[in-house]
Amino acid sequence: MTKTWFITGASRGFGRIWATAALARGDRVAATARNLESLQPLVDQYGGTVLPIRLDVTDRGAVTTAVQEAVTAFGRLDVVVNNAGYGLFGMVEEVGEEQARAQLDTNVLGPLWVTQAALPFLRAQGSGHLLQVSSLGGLAAFPGLGLYNASKWALEGMSEALAQEAGPLGIHVTIVEPGPYGTDWSGTSAVHAEPIPAYEPIREARRAGATARTPQDPQATAEVILELVDSEEPPLRLFLGTYPYPVVEAAYRRRLETWAAWRPLAAKA
Repeated sequence: MTKTWFITGASRGFGRIWATAALARGDRVAATARNLESLQPLVDQYGGTVLPIRLDVTDRGAVTTAVQEAVTAFGRLDVVVNNAGYGLFGMVEEVGEEQARAQLDTNVLGPLWVTQAALPFLRAQGSGHLLQVSSLGGLAAFPGLGLYNASKWALEGMSEALAQEAGPLGIHVTIVEPGPYGTDWSGTSAVHAEPIPAYEPIREARRAGATARTPQDPQATAEVILELVDSEEPPLRLFLGTYPYPVVEAAYRRRLETWAAWRPLAAKA
C-alpha cells in the first residue's frame, strides 16, 4: 500500500537516500530541507509525488506549518522521519554556549517540534510510524563528541517514553541507530569547537582510529528502512550496520560491572 512520508533533512545523507527509495517504489514524500533548491532534482524526477518544503526544524512555527502543508497536500501521514541533525565536534571544555544551544536546538528540540506537530494527525488516523534517527553515539559516548552524545542520548530517552505513550494509540516509534557511514555527517555539515592544545593527544588518537575504519555505504540502508516501515510490528530500536553491536555490548558490560562492583556502597545510601 502506498505510504506518505514526512522527512526532515532530505537534502542529503540518509534523508535523501530514504526519500529517493520511497519515491522510487511509488510512495509519496513531503521532503524538507533548509535549502529548497537542493530538493529540485527530486521534483524533476518524481513530479507530484514529492512535496518540497523549506524548513529549519529549530523554528517551531515553521514545523507546524510544514506538517500541516504535507497533510493538506497528501491527506495523511504514515511515516515521519526525524532525520535533520548534525555533528558538533569538540571536547566538553571546548564547546561554546552558542554551539551547545544550537546542537540541542537542532538534534533534540527539532525532533520534538516535528513529533508534536505530527502526533495529532497520527492519533486521528490511529496509525503511523515515527522514525527517530539517533546514532551509535546515542548509546555509547566518545571523546570529542560530548554535546553530540548528549543530544542523541536525550533523543533516545524522549523517544523511549514516546513509544510507551503513543503505542496504545496505534502509533509505532523506532529509534534508528546508525554506525559509521559515508555520509556528510563529519564533513561540511559538521561544526567544530575551538581546540584546546591540552586535548590534542586524545584528538590524535581518535583521528587514528577513524582513519583505520572504513565507513559503510549509506545507500545500503535504503532497503532496510523500507522493510522497517512495512513491518506490522516494528522494533523500538534498530541498529544500521553491524559495527555498533560490539561497541554497545562492551559499553553495557562495563556499566553492569561498575554497578555490581559498587553495589555495596550504593546499598549504604
